Amino acid sequence: MGKIRFGVVGAGWRAEFFTRIAAAAPDVFAVPPVVARRPEKVELFTRTWGCSVYATMDEMLESETLDFVITSLPWATNPELIKVLVGRGVPVLSETPPAPEVADMVDLWEYVEKRDGKVCVAEQYFLQPYYAAVRAVIARGLLGAVTQAQVSAAHGYHGMSLMRKLLGIGYEDATIEARSFTAPLVEGPGRDGPPSEEQVGDSTQTFYWLNFDGKLGFMDFCGEQYFSWVRNNRVLVRGERGEIVNDQVAHLKDFRTPLYLEFVRHVAGGPGNLEGHYLKGVQLGAEWVYETPLAGAPLADDEVAIGALMLGMADYVEGGVPPYPLAEACQDHYLSITCAQALKEGRSLRTERQPWAE
Repeated sequence: MGKIRFGVVGAGWRAEFFTRIAAAAPDVFAVPPVVARRPEKVELFTRTWGCSVYATMDEMLESETLDFVITSLPWATNPELIKVLVGRGVPVLSETPPAPEVADMVDLWEYVEKRDGKVCVAEQYFLQPYYAAVRAVIARGLLGAVTQAQVSAAHGYHGMSLMRKLLGIGYEDATIEARSFTAPLVEGPGRDGPPSEEQVGDSTQTFYWLNFDGKLGFMDFCGEQYFSWVRNNRVLVRGERGEIVNDQVAHLKDFRTPLYLEFVRHVAGGPGNLEGHYLKGVQLGAEWVYETPLAGAPLADDEVAIGALMLGMADYVEGGVPPYPLAEACQDHYLSITCAQALKEGRSLRTERQPWAE
């Protein structure tokens, strides 16, 4: 198999992730062409990444042979562009949520389904090395049947997808309750780097309880966690035979023998190591529970996860399993919308089965 060839429509902050990953793994990915119009973005992608830049998507598709196209656009324009690509028989990896509202998602899903389109969404959190290791432990049965997942790691549909996958939930309905709490917090860094001075602002924390009739999902998040130096992520997964609390795994070998283990990250490039600087994988005891799919590429965990999505998308185009299908993306965004509605209205809500769940 040759290099994976994809194109990117959009030139924002997230679009750079895909070009950066391709540049870090040149044996796997070809440098992608990009659709960009603003002169400063054209200059950025050509100078920094050596990308071919086109003014329109049509120009890119006429000039390039691509395995799939990544759309990295605002919610308002993303669904229609996906439809255009599906109508032309082009597989799509949508970087943003598929559509803003439930009706829009139903319309998009039905359009794609009728045309047998290949559309996935670039939701990467469940593929980040730590969460992939947690899911591997769950899949091996160390915790027994999982009944609870508490996640404080991402907002909205990101957190929903992670919580749902840790619970082993598909499209089951849930009863949802929500609360929020606001407290002061010293402002930390953002996308543009560290703060220039100390400022104290309000930090709003949201709490969502999702009861899937025997399985409990709990989300707890404040937006500052993405960059803050003093607001960390937390994960708790409980099953009948054990639990995972952040890096610690407690489980029963038998009903009289508890075992206590910790996840250990293996990163090349430490003292005396000449392999380069990259994540090799995660061990639990004597076993590898995660190995990076892009060994040797100097990437952050989030980039490793996005790279895994791109690999999965290429495999899907060739007849494999979709890494995160449109239907799942719609379901996670629907759960997020319902949670926000429950918070706004101050009452519990029950989800309803949607067309994509069929």
